[in-house]
Amino acid sequence: MTNNQPSAIVVGAGIVGLATARALSLKGFKVTIIERTEQAVGASIRNFGMLWPIGQPDGLLYNRALRSKAIWKDIADSVGLWYDEVGSLHVAHHQDEWQVLQELYEDFKQNGRPVILLDKNKILETYSGVNGHGLIGGLYSGTEMIVDPRVAIATVAKYLEEYLDVQFVWGKAVTNVISGKVWMGNETLEADVVCICSGADFETLYPQQFQQLAITKCKLQMMRFATNTPNNRMGVSLCGGLSLIHYNSFKVAASLPQLKARYEAEMSDYLRWGIHVMVSQNDRGELTVGDSHEYGLTFDPFDKTFINGMVMHYLNEFAVTDDWQLIQSWHGIYPKMTNGDTNVFLQPDKDVYIINGLGGAGMTLSFGFAEECVNTI
Repeated sequence: MTNNQPSAIVVGAGIVGLATARALSLKGFKVTIIERTEQAVGASIRNFGMLWPIGQPDGLLYNRALRSKAIWKDIADSVGLWYDEVGSLHVAHHQDEWQVLQELYEDFKQNGRPVILLDKNKILETYSGVNGHGLIGGLYSGTEMIVDPRVAIATVAKYLEEYLDVQFVWGKAVTNVISGKVWMGNETLEADVVCICSGADFETLYPQQFQQLAITKCKLQMMRFATNTPNNRMGVSLCGGLSLIHYNSFKVAASLPQLKARYEAEMSDYLRWGIHVMVSQNDRGELTVGDSHEYGLTFDPFDKTFINGMVMHYLNEFAVTDDWQLIQSWHGIYPKMTNGDTNVFLQPDKDVYIINGLGGAGMTLSFGFAEECVNTI
């Protein structure tokens, strides 16, 4: 290293901040991450841990998701972080859901995605925990991967520190930023480049930019369960029919509007609270279940019991949960664009960048998105 090595400060140690620090370091920057808490505690550790390429439309976002997954695997293999390339299974218990899955299969297969249509018998033979009552079939995708975010985010931070010489400042809140300089109360730190990657909290540093964006916030509720069955593995990340109207990639199905119309007529409360139900499983066999989507700029800090009840009611329609025991419930909050954009990349000042707004797909897209952003710096 030479004395003229460029330097960078990254504000925020969630997944976007970690991904940005990695990209900057590999581009030759000496990187310091500043995080206001003593460890990452925000949305980046409050999710399924799903890396979810199937939810991204073909082209830029799907390729970004695959690139991010490759980086996740490279880091995990370097440090022994657990991951499971378990894939995903969207199941159908109604004919209109099955019709949508068949249409998705044809489109995805034509575009080179590794998908398989499975009938009821094949699903029940292959995977445990799927409710066979009324089951018609399912769409399996091989691109999805699971990490446990509570372990993974902390491990990535250690990886950056040990392998890429990224420095961390924990427990310091950044209170002001100008070109080349950040303040932490009375303390200051200088760098050639500053990247703001603090989720919805960038509102406090750049309120004008936040207010000018077509942006809101999303609160989601989730739960984690343990089972009493030894070595119980579902063998896949499992999704019910409601997930079909949640992801943009599924809009290619011609029958999707009719399916959504039925849900609106029969399950309007589920759509009102943005509920679609998915299950992931970590290396200890614990099952993460969610979620809901409430939008706004200010939220009731208390979780709604009835939302968790609705999630469980729907979960039992497509999964067998007889011996599941609830061990934790929580909520997370992340920024979400309201105009269809999938990210925020702004330059509010010379050599200051805001990298943000991945809208709940941070685990899936951050590494790839950060590389793209840093390549323009």
